[in-house]
Amino acid sequence: MKLAIAADHGGFSLKESVKKKLDAMGIAYHDFGTYSEESVDYPDYGIKVAEAVASGEYQRGILVCGTGLGMSIVANKVPGIRCALLHDTFSAKATREHNDTNIMAMGARVIGPGLADDIVEIWLTTEFSGGRHQKRLDKIADVEKRYGQEEGVTGC
Repeated sequence: MKLAIAADHGGFSLKESVKKKLDAMGIAYHDFGTYSEESVDYPDYGIKVAEAVASGEYQRGILVCGTGLGMSIVANKVPGIRCALLHDTFSAKATREHNDTNIMAMGARVIGPGLADDIVEIWLTTEFSGGRHQKRLDKIADVEKRYGQEEGVTGC
């Protein structure tokens, strides 16, 4: 699996902590920034990861900002992206099994590095269960098509 990761200034330190967890798990990743705690605009970093995952270059992505809200909003504007805001382990497992999420977002001002590591590990190791859940994902894809947002098309 190839993973894309990014954060804004509010999520920088948690992103750096998550990278250590990814290294320990042997997960290959590309860090799309930011590379310091200097103030930046989260959409500039969230879109990089979302487009990289939507293109198929990366299988999954992790986004971190202060709350995780902004990053999840911008990521979900990209067709084909299913980004979940995660702050607990139950949701991390459920969103992979039921929603086949391909990006997760977290808030560095909401959770600490220990819980973030647990969430990341569960999210990365849980497989999509398919079955009845696939028809629901197909309905989401239909909504994207209805609004002219076919998978792989950017510029929503």
